[in-house]
Amino acid sequence: MNWLILIIAGLFEVAFAFCSGKAKESAGNEMYLWYAGFLVALAISMGLLIKAMQSLPIGTAYAVWTGIGAVGTVLVGIFVFKEPTTFLRVFFLLTLVLSIVGLKAVSH
Repeated sequence: MNWLILIIAGLFEVAFAFCSGKAKESAGNEMYLWYAGFLVALAISMGLLIKAMQSLPIGTAYAVWTGIGAVGTVLVGIFVFKEPTTFLRVFFLLTLVLSIVGLKAVSH
């Protein structure tokens, strides 16, 4: 169950990065709403990470959380913010995914 909580925490990390990116593109009240979303997603992500680390090794949990956030944020950058998709970028993204899977596989 804590692995599921950790995955959800990582998705909320992607959400706060997305909100930050949208706030950067916005102005006025809309910008403040995106920053409010950032703070809510940040709080949820951290709360879930703390909950997951109660029974998962801290090093593994933190690495998986940041990995999910990094992979998700790169994908959001590519698909939402139209960032470039290069061979090396996709290659290193895949190595990150394999590292996350590997950490989960060797954790007890």
